[in-house]
Amino acid sequence: MAVQTGLGEPRGPWFISPELDPDGRGWWDAPERDPGGQRPRRLLAALAVVAVSALSGAVAGGVVAARDGAPGPAAASAAPVPAELVTAAERTVPGVVSVLAGGANGGSATGSGFAVDDQQHLITNDHILAKAGGGPVTVELPDGRRFAAEVVGREPRSDLAVLKVPAAAGLTPLPLAKPGATRVGEPVLAVGSPLGLAGTVTAGIVSALDRQVRLGDNRHSAVQTDASINPGNSGGPLVNARGEVVGVNTAIATIDGNGSIGIGFAIPIDQVQQTADTIIGKGG
Repeated sequence: MAVQTGLGEPRGPWFISPELDPDGRGWWDAPERDPGGQRPRRLLAALAVVAVSALSGAVAGGVVAARDGAPGPAAASAAPVPAELVTAAERTVPGVVSVLAGGANGGSATGSGFAVDDQQHLITNDHILAKAGGGPVTVELPDGRRFAAEVVGREPRSDLAVLKVPAAAGLTPLPLAKPGATRVGEPVLAVGSPLGLAGTVTAGIVSALDRQVRLGDNRHSAVQTDASINPGNSGGPLVNARGEVVGVNTAIATIDGNGSIGIGFAIPIDQVQQTADTIIGKGG
């Protein structure tokens, strides 16, 4: 039996692993391999991939539950942090923002973004704006200042969007890695606002390249990383030890929806740059 590559069919915002069909049976557990129709006596864990923007309310509820002593997911093991990553973090954090989309009268979502040029254009994920239903977008800077953001353009198929804030924001643009330069095993940092915690930096490595991941109706070729990524990280940069952006953090795999398990996905920088250049060229 041929094994499907990538991830399988969506269940709401969740995406089932190809190893599991909709009733929870693994492909190795298919009827033609199990003539008696008996499932093995093993626990089959559902692997899911979910976009990592945060919905208002859900994050607050999770934080309250943690404070009340409710059991949480096991923490993913952290990779050793090379000294050069400290410098990379110092260079990256000033160019990363929190993105707040929507308002009280409609849907709302939060995520992250980062500056890419001295014109104050910002990259983020389109699914953050989509969840907010076209509501207003506000950007919060590392120093706490907030600016209304213009939506320059959106590309749902790539799950990318470009925002623009006034020149007064004075954000430092982040350098982009050269296309094709990213290598499996190199150290990386994920920077963003998981659970609304702005300026959060987590470390890991590039786990795989060209990983096929399906989000929504589209299939993406992603950079896989074990750096901890959680709701609110969407749209933030994944950077290498030189502080260069190698991808845009977009999704994570989870077991039963319980947060990061050390399998995250970022849109590769070559795709990001191509899409951003097209959007900026059309919308200014």
